[in-house]
Amino acid sequence: MDTTPDWVPPEGTWASSAARRRNMQAIRSRDTKPELLIRQLVHASGLRYRVAARPLPGLRRTADMVFRPAKVAVFIDGCYWHGCPEHYVPPKTNAGYWSGKVLGNVARDRDTDRQLANAGWLVLRFWEHEDSDSCARQIATTVRERRRGSGAVR
Repeated sequence: MDTTPDWVPPEGTWASSAARRRNMQAIRSRDTKPELLIRQLVHASGLRYRVAARPLPGLRRTADMVFRPAKVAVFIDGCYWHGCPEHYVPPKTNAGYWSGKVLGNVARDRDTDRQLANAGWLVLRFWEHEDSDSCARQIATTVRERRRGSGAVR
């Protein structure tokens, strides 16, 4: 009986240990505490939005909050995964892999910003450590201004 796995990860692309792999897999990509708090505050201000939605149908990337009529896409970025200049600490274990992954995320973020801007969208990005009340106020103000300017009712 053959006991070799059907799929073997490419050299250097897997976590340094089984425990680290489990830990990294448990990290949420949506519905984080900062995201939930900001969403709650924006909702309480009377605005409605799509959660974890694609702003552009052909773009395989999702924003944390999408206001379609106003063409506003909101991203609440985690300090580690998106390379916060204030809080990012390079990994000590398997540094090449994880640092490369973060650099790839940052490059993808800039590409997403560019593609959305080219399509007439406004991108709002916040770090997870920013004050939630301030972020929610900025989102609400921006969305309302864009709705007034575009003539959108909702």
